[in-house]
Order: sequence, then structure tokens, then C-alpha cells
Amino acid sequence: MGLLTFKGGVHPNDGKSLAKDKAIVELLPQGDLVYPLSQHIGAPAKPVVAKGDHVLKGQKIAEAGGFVSAPIYASVSGTVKAIEPRVNPTGSKVNSIIIANDGQYEEVEYPQPKPLSELTKEEILNIIGEAGVVGMGGAGFPTCVKLKPAKPVDTILLNGCECEPLLTADHRVLLEYADDIIYGLKAILKTTGAEKGIIVIEDNKPDAIELMQEKVANIGNMEVFVARTKYPQGAEKTLIKRVMGRQVPSGGLPADVGVVVDNISTVKAISDAIRKGMPLIERVATVTGEKIKHPGNFVIKIGTSVKELIDYCGGFTDEDVLVKMGGPMMGFPLKDLEVPMMKGSNGIIAIDTDETKEQACIKCGRCVDVCPMELSPLYFVKYADQENWEGMRDMHVMDCVECRCCQYICSSKISIIDRIKAGKNAIRGMK
Repeated sequence: MGLLTFKGGVHPNDGKSLAKDKAIVELLPQGDLVYPLSQHIGAPAKPVVAKGDHVLKGQKIAEAGGFVSAPIYASVSGTVKAIEPRVNPTGSKVNSIIIANDGQYEEVEYPQPKPLSELTKEEILNIIGEAGVVGMGGAGFPTCVKLKPAKPVDTILLNGCECEPLLTADHRVLLEYADDIIYGLKAILKTTGAEKGIIVIEDNKPDAIELMQEKVANIGNMEVFVARTKYPQGAEKTLIKRVMGRQVPSGGLPADVGVVVDNISTVKAISDAIRKGMPLIERVATVTGEKIKHPGNFVIKIGTSVKELIDYCGGFTDEDVLVKMGGPMMGFPLKDLEVPMMKGSNGIIAIDTDETKEQACIKCGRCVDVCPMELSPLYFVKYADQENWEGMRDMHVMDCVECRCCQYICSSKISIIDRIKAGKNAIRGMK
């Protein structure tokens, strides 16, 4: 397929050169690990351990709390120090399991896997669900639920765009775990009954494109789609529209147009669960930014402290620094570095602080030009300031993917996304 793009979007400085050529390194944490029981969409997990219990790496410490939920596993061996509220990366307190790491990394004996060809669809789904796999691009939706769509699907899109500036974790996963990606995609195709799998990669990753094209060359139901680099290429609805030419309806899901979209790191976790019997206890994440002394890509244990990660990278270059979990566009500032890396934590960035002052809207319309969902963000600002939530609803604010293109391009530096989030919360309350 040729290069395609989409309406709107922006071209921020991607900053990927800081870490894209840094091979993945395993980081073994030294301090306590914190496992929030709510690190996925849906019901919080329920602890199955108690204070004082000794646990092994790979041992289940919390079970799924409902149909839309996911279990949690210890990523180190040690002793359960406490089960209590702890601050999570968003700044709120969440009930969490704290494990004192003994540094031994004693591991449970994982179940012997069966060949993929011998597994039924139901067995694959059970393995994925029991392993605690959730969307690792940030959404956190339990993958076993996602792979049971209510409608038939014909295509699986693997999102390897990683369009967020600075982050390079998925790029390195494509390069260093290519066979796992192919295996995971085969498992998804078998589970969903989809006819085709398409791996979508932006054209700023030519090495990953070349490698994956080689891997799928002799696989009849897989192909690589090369997308023109632009942010936010990886947004689900944008990806589907530009790759498949299908429009997900307002308020709808990808399955409504016969598609399931999965993140590259999620597919790697699916492969680990089926091939190794290993639950989701680790992931690849990037630690980068102009303020990080030694940027890199790391296999991190879920529950590892952000501060420990930053210290491992040599700390900051100076004190004037803004730290975010995620990328500069959709990531969120961290007020406290003593928070854990979670299943959806794809990176930590340290960048310059932003001291620009918000001005009044000049109605330039640039936010409308760059919106990939073809919305009118300037009205969202106006209606939010008026607390006109019905107006925001009628202007389809719920279709906003919060990519931050509007705020990035805004001449007046207005905090548009804060208004949008306020509007969405108010509309949910109205319902």
C-alpha cells in the first residue's frame, strides 16, 4: 500500500534520535515495588495475598474484580509489606499492594505451553485474560474482552506507528522482538477469526519496516502498511479511516466497522503469555528527553518506581525540568516521582518546563484545521467557560481523542484539553 495521511494533525519535533538506536536493556529494581489495583479500565483487581506473605516473581497477587478487569502479578520475589492507598501516576490515591523486593527474583514455575495450532479460541482468550494482559498503548482495556467483539471482524490492525514524540519503546520492540509480534498476531487472528492482519508503521522507522516486511513476506494473511509520519497517526479511529477507508461512527467502536486495533507491546505480551506461560509482569518503556542524562529503552518490572528509573539513567541535566509519564503530547505531568510504572506506562520523559501564559482566544481557527477528528475545539473552550455542557455534547466533544493537537497549535496557549476533559466529565454526569 502507498503512503496515506489524514486530515488535520501536526508535525512536532519528534526527538526520537535521543533513544531510537538504544537497544533494550533489562532493569532490575532495587527498592520496594507498588502495584495499584486499578491500572486498567474496569473494576479494580482484588488482592489474594496479605501483609507478611512471601511471594515469587510471576505469582498472582490480585485477581480480576469483574468481567471488565484484569489480574495483577508480582514482578519480583519478596514480602508483601502492606496493602494500602498509595499515590498513582495521575496523582490520586489508589489501593495498592506493596512488595519489599528481596533481590533474589525467585520465580514461579510457569505452565508448559501448548503449540498455538493445538489451542482453541477459548483457550487462547483464557490464557490472555489469566495473564492480565491489557492495552499497553495507554488505554488499559482488558485485552481478553477486546478480542471478544460483539460483531464479526475481518481485519486486525497492529498499531506500530508510535507517533508520540520522543518515545521509541514500540520501535525497539518491533526490531528486537519481531518474531513475538508475528506469533502474537497469529494468535489474535485465530481468536477473532479475522481474515487479515496489517502491521501499520510510520515511515520514520525504515529499519522496522524492512524487518517486518521480511517477516510477513511468506505469510498470506499478513502485510505491512507504511504510513506517512504525522501526529496523531496512531489514534484508533484515525488509523482505521486512513488504512481501511472505514469511518467508525460517533460513539462507536472499531468492531462496528469490522476492525480490532492492538498496540505492538500488547501483542508482545500476548506472545509471552502463550509461548512462555508468563503473565504481564514487565514491559518495554522509554526514558528520554533533553533533560535526561542517558536516555534509553528498558525492560522494566511493573511496579518499579519512576525515580529509580530516572536515577538509573543518570538523573536530570539540571533542575529546570518537567517530568511526564508518556509523551509530550498525551502524557501527563508527574508531581511525585515516587510513583510506580504500570502496565500502560510506555515511557517517562524529562523536558523543559513550559511557562507560557494563557491568552484570550483570537478565533484564528488553527485548532479546527489540525483536529484529526474534524471537530471544532474553539467552541469547546467557549462552552466550557460558560459551563454549557449540552453545547459541548451537541458539538460531539465525546468524539475527541484528547491528542492535544489543538492545544499544541493554539496561538493563545489555551489549556483546551483541560476544558474538554471537564466537559466530558460533566456530560457523563448528566447521563
